[in-house]
Amino acid sequence: MPNHHRHDVCVIGAGLAGLSVAALLAERRRVILLEREPQIAYHSTGRSAALFAEAYGNAPVRALTRASRAFYFEDRGGRCFTSPRGELFVAAEAQRDALEALEAELRPGAPQLRRLSGGEASALCPALPREGLIGGLLDPDSRDIDVAAVVDHYHRQLRAHGGELRRDAEVEAIERGAHGFTVAAGEERYEAPILVDAAGAWADRVASLAGVAPIGLQPRLRTAVRVAAGAFSIADWPCVADVEERWYFRPDAQALMISPADETPTEPCDARPDELTVAETIERIESATRLRIDRPIATWAGLRTFAADRSPVIGYERGAPGFFWLAGQGGYGIQAAPAIAVLAAALLEERTPPAALTEQGVDAGTLDPARLRD
Repeated sequence: MPNHHRHDVCVIGAGLAGLSVAALLAERRRVILLEREPQIAYHSTGRSAALFAEAYGNAPVRALTRASRAFYFEDRGGRCFTSPRGELFVAAEAQRDALEALEAELRPGAPQLRRLSGGEASALCPALPREGLIGGLLDPDSRDIDVAAVVDHYHRQLRAHGGELRRDAEVEAIERGAHGFTVAAGEERYEAPILVDAAGAWADRVASLAGVAPIGLQPRLRTAVRVAAGAFSIADWPCVADVEERWYFRPDAQALMISPADETPTEPCDARPDELTVAETIERIESATRLRIDRPIATWAGLRTFAADRSPVIGYERGAPGFFWLAGQGGYGIQAAPAIAVLAAALLEERTPPAALTEQGVDAGTLDPARLRD
C-alpha cells in the first residue's frame, strides 16, 4: 500500500525557486519539497552563469533584482553571497543605435551605469580590440553569485524550520479533490491543500498532471564553454557582453567561461551542448576579441524557461484553488531569487507583499499567471 503524508504545502521542484520559497514557508507551515533528481539544484540552478546584474532582464525582472540587492550585498555574519565583478556591454560602429537604446532603457533604474569610450572599454578588458569599438556601458555593481552558498543557505533554513525534502521523487500523477491535491511519487502519496509548481522546464507538464492548462512555457538551451585565457591576466576583468547579446564571456577561476548567448527552443531535458554550437561560440568570441582559443577545457548547457512575455509567472491559477505557479524565471532566477521567494510566500499566504518589494517597483500583477490567459 502507498504511504500517505499530509502537509500544508507541497512544492514540486528543488531548484533555487522551489527551495527558497519552501524554506520561507516552513517557518509557519508544514512543507514538503519534492525533487525528481538525486540532488537539489541540478538543472538550471546548478548550471547558471550566476551574475547579479540590475541591468539584466525586462522591467519586472529588474525590479525583482533590485529588491534582491540587500540579500546579496549584505554581510550575513561574515558570510556574503556575492563578490565584485562588474558587467560591460560593448558595441561596434554598426551597433551605435543599440548602445544608445540600451542606455536609455537601463539608466532610469540603474544610475550607477557608466558610459565608456572604446579605448576605456579596451583598457578595462585588454582582450577587446584596440580599434573598432565605439564604446561601452559599464555596470560596476554587478557581482558574481556563489550559487552553492545560496542553495546551502536556503537548504539549511528549510531544515531548521522543520521542512521536509524528498529526492528521487519524480511526480507521476496528481489528483485534485475537494480538500486539495494528492501527489503520487513512487510508492509515496503527498497530500496538501496547496501545490506549488516550481518544476522549471517541466512546470507545464506538472500543471497538466494537476488538471491545469499549460501556460506556454518554453525551455531554451544556453551553451557554455570553458576555455584558457592564454597570456591574459583575467582576475579583474568584468563580465563582457555584446550589446545585442550575441555573445558574452567572464572569468571563471583561472579560465574564461564563454557563451553565444543562445536560446534554442527544446523540450524539457537534461541539457547537453551541441558540438556545432560550441564551435560557433569559439568563432564568435575570436571574431569579436583578441582571444585565440585552442580547444575547450569543458562544455555544458543549461535550460532557461520563459513565458511568452519573458517575465516570471508567480501566483495562484484562477479556477484551480490551491494551485500556485512559480515558474518562467528564464535566465534571471538566481539574481532575483530572494525577492521572488519573499513575493511568492506572501502571495501563497494571501498577505500584502512587503514594502521592500513594492518600493523597488515589484508589481505582483505583472507576474500573475492570469496575464497569460487573457
